[in-house]
Amino acid sequence: MTTTRTVQITFDCADPATLALFWTEVLGYRVQDPPPGFATWDDALDAFGVPASERNRASAILDPAGVGPRVFFQRVPEGKQAKNRVHLDVRAAPGLQGEERMAALEEEATRLGRLGAARLARYEPAPPLELGTIVMADPEGNEFCLD
Repeated sequence: MTTTRTVQITFDCADPATLALFWTEVLGYRVQDPPPGFATWDDALDAFGVPASERNRASAILDPAGVGPRVFFQRVPEGKQAKNRVHLDVRAAPGLQGEERMAALEEEATRLGRLGAARLARYEPAPPLELGTIVMADPEGNEFCLD
C-alpha cells in the first residue's frame, strides 16, 4: 500500500527572516501567521521566553491558497559551500515558448534582481522542447531556475 505524503521545502541559511521575505515575493506566498492567541510573532516569542538574539532562528512561508508546500528557513552556522544538488524551478512562463517565453523570463529575472537575486546563466530555447530557462540565485546564493 502506497501512502501519499506532503513535503516541506527547507532552506539552510544565515538570515531566515530576510530569505523568507524574498521567497514570498518569488512564489506569491505569505509569512506564516503566529500561533493562535498572539497578534504578532514577537508577542508569541515574548510569551515563550525566546531572547531577542534567538528570534531569527527560523521562519516559514505558506501558499495562501493552501496548495503548494510550506517553505521553511532555518539558520545554520555555516555558509553555502557548493552548487545545490536540488533546486526549485519557478514556473514563471507556463505555456509560453520561444521569444515570448524568454521575454517573460527576462521580465521576472529583472524583478527578482531588484529584490536581491543574482542572475547566473541564460539557456536559449533549443530542440527538442524549444524551452529556455534563466538560472538565478537568491540573496544567500541558493540556485533556482526561472522556467
